[in-house]
Amino acid sequence: MECKKALTETNGNIDEAIQKLREQGLKASELKGSRVADEGLIVSYIHPGSRVGTLVELNCETDFVARTEQFQELAKEIAMQVAAAKPKYVKSEDVPAEDLETEKSILKAQAEQEGKPAHIAERIVEGRISKFYSETCLLQQPYIRDTDQTIEILVKNAIAQLGENIVVKRFVLYVLGQ
Repeated sequence: MECKKALTETNGNIDEAIQKLREQGLKASELKGSRVADEGLIVSYIHPGSRVGTLVELNCETDFVARTEQFQELAKEIAMQVAAAKPKYVKSEDVPAEDLETEKSILKAQAEQEGKPAHIAERIVEGRISKFYSETCLLQQPYIRDTDQTIEILVKNAIAQLGENIVVKRFVLYVLGQ
């Protein structure tokens, strides 16, 4: 029914209808984001060579979804992402305020050493903080299999497809010798 409605609204343009349906799916995933997700899985991943391992807790609303192949594959992909990209935090809100302030002061000093005016230095710091988040926060990281999307978008797409809220709760990264 939604497909027919989208085609009618776009005057039969299939590409526009597909885009509209995808946008609606992402909107629906945002609405589902407020629902409680207390079921799910803890997935382990050991990288070949057994020198890096991860544990990832991925939550959803029902055990039915947790048992689906798609949810389990998402959990495995996120665990592999953690092993490959070695993030420190799940999301930007998890970064301790003192760590963020330290990073900002270092970046500001670097911008000032480059001789940039204060207002430009602030914008440079903002850009570099975004880069800091994309390197250290799992959800902001580019997905290792498709760098055009982030892990957050990967999760939102899964929410849209599975119809339930999905939350990356936490992860642990083990590296031999560290």
